[in-house]
Amino acid sequence: MLTILSTLLSFLMGGLPKLLSFFQDRSDKAHELELAQLQIQREIELRKAGFEAQERVEHIHTEQMQIQAETNAQGYRLQERQSLYAHDIEIGKGASQWVTNARAMVRPALTYGMFLLLVFVDIAGFAYAYHTGVAFTECLDQLWDQDTQLIWASIVAFWFGSQAFEKK
Repeated sequence: MLTILSTLLSFLMGGLPKLLSFFQDRSDKAHELELAQLQIQREIELRKAGFEAQERVEHIHTEQMQIQAETNAQGYRLQERQSLYAHDIEIGKGASQWVTNARAMVRPALTYGMFLLLVFVDIAGFAYAYHTGVAFTECLDQLWDQDTQLIWASIVAFWFGSQAFEKK
């Protein structure tokens, strides 16, 4: 049960940025809907007053505002990503190339390390069990226990879960 919960949590953590952007987009759309309702009320009032030409001007102005709002939102996301990259570059300034490469390899190295450790422990465990005459099912229960499943599922779900949420 803990393995399933951990896998689900790791998978969702990979998609957290998308989830946050969903709520931001939802908030933006609610605000746009409110503005559209206000604009409709204004258009009704203008029609009552007979300002048809003004209505067309307002329609063009509203479309321009919507385009600008969409552009600003996209620009903000792009600016945020660029500032994160700039911050990352700023941290690495003055460091040797070796240090920069080592810093970039931390997460992949941990993942590879966990995989190699799992493979080593499993092979050594199976070899030991084979030479001592331990039954295969007992050996498997000891090597692939709940804790091992929990750790491995969390790692895989985080890495592949974040890929599932990426926009293509």
